[in-house]
Amino acid sequence: MELKIIPTGNSKEDVEVRKKIIKDFYKQWEKNNPSKKLYNYNLKDYINVRLISIQETAFKASCNYLSTLAVLQLDAILQLARKICVVNTKPKDKNQNQFEKMIRMEYNLVGIGKVSLIVGIKRPNRNKIKEKVQYCITAIKA
Repeated sequence: MELKIIPTGNSKEDVEVRKKIIKDFYKQWEKNNPSKKLYNYNLKDYINVRLISIQETAFKASCNYLSTLAVLQLDAILQLARKICVVNTKPKDKNQNQFEKMIRMEYNLVGIGKVSLIVGIKRPNRNKIKEKVQYCITAIKA
């Protein structure tokens, strides 16, 4: 992936550029990871990356420079984040309707600080499997 300058400001243009950087990063990540999942050592299960992962993360992480930087460390976050708690979905958030519960996880990134990873637990499919899906990644303000 070519090196791009990530804008640090909060203008509408800066947010749009960061959103594009995040979406381009995920596109490249999916090419390099055709299974679209990584094993999380704390959960002892795979975390899948789906369209909702890209949409929600691009929307939220693009609002903040450090969150955008954090997304670029996707592999480390997906594999090494630790579970903090399990919470109910927000009933009025239509993006969370497909999930039964949400897992709040955190990972400490050098140079960025604490990063929040939200993982949705999908409702069981026909095989009774509850797939875990990356929902959103953001930097946590100290």
